[in-house]
Amino acid sequence: MQGEKILITGGAGFIGSHLCKKLLSKENKIFCLDNFYTGSRQNIKPFLNNPNFQLLEKDIIEIFEIEADYIFNLACPASPPHYQKDSIKTMKTSILGIYNLLDIVEKNNARLLQASTSEIYGSPLENPQKESYWGNVNPIGVRSCYDEGKRCAESILVDFYRQKKSDIKIVRIFNTYGPNMAINDGRVISNFIVQALKNENITVYGDGKQTRSFCYIDDLVEGLIKTMESNNFIGPVNIGNPNEMTVLELAELIISLTNSKSKIVHQELPQDDPTNRKPDISLAKLKLKWEPKVDIIEGLEKTIRYFKELTL
Repeated sequence: MQGEKILITGGAGFIGSHLCKKLLSKENKIFCLDNFYTGSRQNIKPFLNNPNFQLLEKDIIEIFEIEADYIFNLACPASPPHYQKDSIKTMKTSILGIYNLLDIVEKNNARLLQASTSEIYGSPLENPQKESYWGNVNPIGVRSCYDEGKRCAESILVDFYRQKKSDIKIVRIFNTYGPNMAINDGRVISNFIVQALKNENITVYGDGKQTRSFCYIDDLVEGLIKTMESNNFIGPVNIGNPNEMTVLELAELIISLTNSKSKIVHQELPQDDPTNRKPDISLAKLKLKWEPKVDIIEGLEKTIRYFKELTL
């Protein structure tokens, strides 16, 4: 994509701000829409004087008009503390928001990419998770506002594709990390790094044997763009790093990389916390020629440097 008009909802967030930066470098006109519920003005400060960047302080649950060729929908709180803070608003963001964006798609003959999530799979009964797996989700649990909201958004998108031939893409994002993560967002990597830099106890929920697979932000952004640029393929497609590790291994690694004096302490596992996360990325390799390149050590070192600047 070059020289296009691109709407990025949630553009001031962690992922959105990196996507803005990448697409601005290709001479695109970027409309960054954000209500700053979890996004940060600091993330987009470097772009505010760029003539190809326009900030739209709006909420996608409200109807709005815009001319755009492409839409990346990243608008939704993505960490448990944030999406559980106002679960009704989280659900409305996923469902009402996608209807509003599909109206823009129809009026502009635009292409829309939905940032879905590995939480579609719930606490999975298969590992790794393929796109064909329907998931194991608690529909009335404390996480359901996010899990079911994203599942419903996928259903709406595919129905619009079937009935109206809407130009849509669905990406299921697995755990992602890197600079611009919020210091208080509640994600495991940011939590551990901040605790380690402060030499505080590192909080591991449960026995720490639950697994996660962590994808560095640069790899994810490349996967999003490749999906948007693909033809004759709507997904859903997993974008993530299949290198699986336990939460306890992650804590120990971050202590080592930060030379921290932190000790690991265990607390009760939250309700419906997934036991494992590992994407099968065979489809991404086949259809998009995409796979992650940044290993966990390199990615964590870059992320630690970012958080050092924030906390020291």
